[in-house]
Amino acid sequence: MISIEVDDLIFTFPDSCKVSKYDDWAFYRNQFSAMWDGIKAVDFLVVEGQMIWFIEVKDYRQSRRTKVIDLVDEVAQKVFCTLAAMLPAKFNASNSDECQFAEEVVKGQQLRVVLHLEQPLKSSKLFPRAFEPSNIQLKLRTLIKPIDPHPVVVESTKMRSLSWTVASKQSPKNSNPPFV
Repeated sequence: MISIEVDDLIFTFPDSCKVSKYDDWAFYRNQFSAMWDGIKAVDFLVVEGQMIWFIEVKDYRQSRRTKVIDLVDEVAQKVFCTLAAMLPAKFNASNSDECQFAEEVVKGQQLRVVLHLEQPLKSSKLFPRAFEPSNIQLKLRTLIKPIDPHPVVVESTKMRSLSWTVASKQSPKNSNPPFV
């Protein structure tokens, strides 16, 4: 199994997957995002056979959302920018692992988008459930339909039929390598 941590969540993928924390790539940080302000990145890229997953993680269990940009617009922008980066990364990334991973992404046969949205299980005045996942999914589907007509919005207690699992961090963890 492959485990990678984002925020206070541990994602565990089957060994059949190839997983990379895209927002840690040197190509994204040092080359692509330097083109202009506003370039964003999804958290994970996952290659599962011919399926390519773009996974964005948002965890609002301990703090509220403070960004002005709408959540769906932010996710769509991250997906769009990440997608735009894959072809140039295949050719121009200075890290050979990043080049190889980008090549696998570009070769994929289907692209899927997942927003992993954690919110407090019980709504309170301090930490309300600010987003209804089904509404977010509908808005996301409308916005990114040309990229993925069926994006998925999940949380650790409702993962649908995805092949990976998500658990809350229970103990300090060493930093993860960018590729597993």
